[in-house]
Amino acid sequence: MNAAVILFVGIVVLACGYLFYGRWLAKTWGIDPSRKTPAVEYQDGVDYVPSKAPVLMGHHFSSIAGAGPITGPVQAAVFGWVPVMLWILIGGIFFGGVHDFGALFASLRHKGQSIGEIIGDTMGSKMKKLFLVFTYLTLLLVIAAFSSMVAGTFSATYTNGVLDKAASATNASTAMISILFIVIAIAFGFMIYRRNAPLLVSTIAGVVAIAAIIAIGLNWHPIYLNNRTWMILIGVYIAAASIVPVWILLQPRDYLSSFLLYFMMALAVVGIFGAHPSISQMPAFTGFYNKTQGYLFPALFVTIACGAISGFHSLVSSGTTSKQLDNEKHALPVAYGSMLIECVLGLCTICAVGYLWKDFSSGTTTNPMQVFSIGIAKMVAVLPGLSGAENVIRSLLILAISVFCLTSLDTSTRLARYTFQEFWLAPGETVADAKGFKKVLVNPYFSSILTVVLGVGLGMTGYMNIWPLFGASNQLLAAVGLLAVATWLGKVGKKNKMFYIPMVFMLCVTVTSLIQTVIKNMNALTSGAATDFGWDVARTVIAVLLVVLALILAVDSIRTMRKQSLEKKASVA
Repeated sequence: MNAAVILFVGIVVLACGYLFYGRWLAKTWGIDPSRKTPAVEYQDGVDYVPSKAPVLMGHHFSSIAGAGPITGPVQAAVFGWVPVMLWILIGGIFFGGVHDFGALFASLRHKGQSIGEIIGDTMGSKMKKLFLVFTYLTLLLVIAAFSSMVAGTFSATYTNGVLDKAASATNASTAMISILFIVIAIAFGFMIYRRNAPLLVSTIAGVVAIAAIIAIGLNWHPIYLNNRTWMILIGVYIAAASIVPVWILLQPRDYLSSFLLYFMMALAVVGIFGAHPSISQMPAFTGFYNKTQGYLFPALFVTIACGAISGFHSLVSSGTTSKQLDNEKHALPVAYGSMLIECVLGLCTICAVGYLWKDFSSGTTTNPMQVFSIGIAKMVAVLPGLSGAENVIRSLLILAISVFCLTSLDTSTRLARYTFQEFWLAPGETVADAKGFKKVLVNPYFSSILTVVLGVGLGMTGYMNIWPLFGASNQLLAAVGLLAVATWLGKVGKKNKMFYIPMVFMLCVTVTSLIQTVIKNMNALTSGAATDFGWDVARTVIAVLLVVLALILAVDSIRTMRKQSLEKKASVA
């Protein structure tokens, strides 16, 4: 099979999904361009800030992308390219796009409030509290996984305790460019929101500045730190980023970083179509069982998270994006459109794995970031005049992936703070209204620092230890998000049957996966094979809690929807 054919067919299918199914959803739910959005109605200059569609698209896309659409397809590639491609296309159009768009729409009609508030409105405060606990645990895993990934792209290499500068050069460059990127993002936000500079002029200046810092970072990178030190510094950064007003860092950083993602995707598309290599060495289907991933069900649907459907997306849609959308008509391209663009990135990843299949299958190159960056860089280097650019392109791709992991970290920490604060507040109560011990718990500084300490501490156990649990909990959050939006749509009298199959399927997939995780960890603990007893116990406890909470929420959601259906039939009769 030719890689270019896979990508072309995939893009055509996704475009049709947007034009027909996405627009049908918008019409069915009643998107209203004349209706005031929460960002306009409740503008406060901190969290509720109306944003131009391109800026918000950049924030949303950068926040949901991360490394998920690269890491997931690479790990799932052991099942063959056909099941991976099919799930990305079917999942993106009928599962992930519906999930993201639905979460944003529901939040827009709830004053920009979270999925937790929507659950509270439809199923009561008890279910809201359970969902907030569930969400917070999942966000801790997101912070743990992504902080570990970012630190891995920054940290220096040591051989027998001695720094190896040559081997650390790429990581040092990535770290330096990322630091400088934060500086230009702050400057960009200041010019847009405090000096009212034209967006086009500021964007051009920002893109030029990105090119400049990349050139600086590739040639000057004096900072060489170990993994643990970078984990601590990343923790300090995301704690600060989660507190400052969104216009200072979150919006401008995400908007500018989106250009890196667009650049990365453009490189991938150009490389695949230009080189149009055969990936016939990669099997179309390897079977229903793989010794590293287990059975195709549920492994495939848990591993490919952000590339098809991701619970984290509903938190972004209802947590930060809904507070910045300036017009409801932009909800479709921002939420549904971003999900499908992410699917394109997942398809590009399949092509990269296929191109490097010999090295990947032999175990020579298995790190997802390396597989993607090396595969795409090699394809681009085949093009005329670019044969000597392979190493530079590879460095730029690693930088882009790292930037998006860091962007997802920014958003995750802010969302976790919102969730923690919301848990302690009564309906209608704000942070300013809190008294006594609640005043301390909902304090932005306390809630952010607590979140960072727990998340980064868990991340220090290693990315590979976190990802399986993160994948399952993240997909379980997607199932719960689908349940929540479907229940709310039923309450307000709008069609919700498009949610039934996705939510039942994702619930079955993720509960099965988490139960497998619990059994595996318990076997390791009881047999004495646990590598880190404390964290193995913690991961087991988290998995059990997630299963119990999700099942309670699922049962109550189904009961609520059944009640809504009976009431509707009674009113018709």
